[in-house]
Amino acid sequence: METDKPAPDDTPRCNRCIHYFITHDVQFPYGCNALNFKSYRQPIDDVIEASGQPCLYFQPKLPGHRQR
Repeated sequence: METDKPAPDDTPRCNRCIHYFITHDVQFPYGCNALNFKSYRQPIDDVIEASGQPCLYFQPKLPGHRQR
C-alpha cells in the first residue's frame, strides 16, 4: 500500500540546533555560533548555498534545553 506522504526532510533545521540564535540586528536577525555569522535568512540556507551540503556543525538541542 503506497501513501502520498513526502519523504521526511533530513536537512537540519537551525531552530533545533544548539548553535542557532536570534540577534537584535533587524537586518540580520538569525545567527550561528558554530560558524560565527549572522544572516537575513536561516543560516542553513546560506550554508547549503555556499557548500552544496547540509551543515556539518548541526547538534540537536536536548529536550527541554533553553539557552540563556
